[in-house]
Amino acid sequence: MNDAASKADTQDIVVDEIFPHPPETIWKTLTTANLMGRWLMVPNGFEPVEGKGFTYRTTPAGDWDGTIHCQVLEVKPNERFVYAWKGGHEGNVGYGSRLDTVVTFILSRVENGTRLRLVHSGFVLPENETAFSKMSQGWKKVVENIGAIAGAEG
Repeated sequence: MNDAASKADTQDIVVDEIFPHPPETIWKTLTTANLMGRWLMVPNGFEPVEGKGFTYRTTPAGDWDGTIHCQVLEVKPNERFVYAWKGGHEGNVGYGSRLDTVVTFILSRVENGTRLRLVHSGFVLPENETAFSKMSQGWKKVVENIGAIAGAEG
């Protein structure tokens, strides 16, 4: 399969928002374990260090125990935070199907605040259709929560 064909089979979730907080405040909200637990899920073993593995736990399904395995791929303070997001089981269909994706947060200083762009990439369709659909809506709420928590912390 060539690159064009494989790209056509994947889908990305993109959420773009501007918050009235400096990048440093948004960064702290994105990369502090107890704050992450308030806007997404409580991470186990998280540190914002490249190569560091951590997990989230969610509702199990079929042969999947509900563990999301993550690994920090890139850390550029106040600019870019990237981690792998893997879960599910190849025997599951719909919720809990095998997922091998990447979550990227990009922060850009703008007048009066920070633009936060979230890209959750690598959903393979149709296998990951359920996750893509649910997470498309979920990430919008998560990004709103990041802004609210940053406002309370900042």
